[in-house]
Amino acid sequence: MLQLITAVIQPHRLEVVKEALKEAAVSGMTLTEVRGFGRQGSHTETYRGAEYEVDFIPKLKLEVLCTEGDVDRIIELIVGAARTDQIGDGKVWVTPLSSVVRIRTGEAGQDAI
Repeated sequence: MLQLITAVIQPHRLEVVKEALKEAAVSGMTLTEVRGFGRQGSHTETYRGAEYEVDFIPKLKLEVLCTEGDVDRIIELIVGAARTDQIGDGKVWVTPLSSVVRIRTGEAGQDAI
């Protein structure tokens, strides 16, 4: 069965995570800039002398398609590369996929990865 690994990480950890996945021969990923908050909540910043509250913190969302057999290995790579041991490091979750099709060739399932 195919799986979708989704990880929300801190932007400054992207290069480390990307290199770890490339070295492990992960064939691709999708990256989206997102904003959110978790346990760290909001914080106050000052801009041109005015204070304002930042409710949503900039993050990056990575998505990686893989087979069920590769899930644990890829999660370990992402977590190891993204971890700073600080609040706000992010989350990783896995979603089962019923089908995947490569648009260019029409390949389906594992062949589409």
